[in-house]
Amino acid sequence: MLIVPITLLQPAVIVGALVSFGVVLLVSFRRQIKPGFVLAYAAIEGVFLGAISLMFELLYPGIVIPAVARDNFSTVRDLAHALPGGAYALGIHPMYVRHAADQDLDRLRDAVAQAMGDPRFVAVGEIGLDFFVEDIAQGEQRARQERFYHAQLKLAAEFGLPVLLHVRRSQDVLLKYLRRVEVPGGIAHAFNGSRQQADLFVARGFALGLGGEMTYERSRNIRRLATGMDLAALVLETDAPDIPPAWLPRDDRRNEPAELPRIAAVLGELRGLPVAEIAAATSANARRVLPRLSEALAA
Repeated sequence: MLIVPITLLQPAVIVGALVSFGVVLLVSFRRQIKPGFVLAYAAIEGVFLGAISLMFELLYPGIVIPAVARDNFSTVRDLAHALPGGAYALGIHPMYVRHAADQDLDRLRDAVAQAMGDPRFVAVGEIGLDFFVEDIAQGEQRARQERFYHAQLKLAAEFGLPVLLHVRRSQDVLLKYLRRVEVPGGIAHAFNGSRQQADLFVARGFALGLGGEMTYERSRNIRRLATGMDLAALVLETDAPDIPPAWLPRDDRRNEPAELPRIAAVLGELRGLPVAEIAAATSANARRVLPRLSEALAA
């Protein structure tokens, strides 16, 4: 199964994705919380749930729905249970930390403890650090990000859960905390660090998420990772509607999950492998780094 973070604003977004790829969608049900930009995952707002459920049942065997803030913990849980093959993660996204209260960490722990008996609960996420957005990359806001990240790592370690990591210009600091707090791996989303950093994440049980940026010839670092890393270290994602692949027209740069098969084909071309082998390998990788996922898909 391929890991596919998407934004789903209307049913048509997922039309055209291939059933045969065995896709697991990584999605975040979020409300209109400022700043409103979540790099990795998605909004499912104002869409008839029955239609969504039917399409997911037809097109995808499963969907993993990470939270971004306290006020959607119950939302992602309920949505996961309402969808065929639905699964969810709980966490506070670094871009939402500035809107969070300190007590939200206590509420997160309570929610995780309660969710451990739920077969559809698979990880702590989306958590991490964002040092790209200037107003949260320094001073008090940066310190607050780090404090929330550290606390959520400790929570994941306490319950033996993998984490879904937001990684933007923060690889070394993320690794610093991972050395302090051992967690059973997870996914480093939209990874664009050095080979040395990549190896350190993989050594700690993480898979690296690759997507649209890999399709550009100018993305030499990501392409070096795509070809140089062991295939067992990689999962694929679209990050829709962001990080559009190279072939989308200039006047319509909205990325969609339907682009995933072609993104997989690019990885296959880069590595000299058939796309079916890419799909099978990244499917196995997704299940490996999210061990509870198989149980969630069978629930």
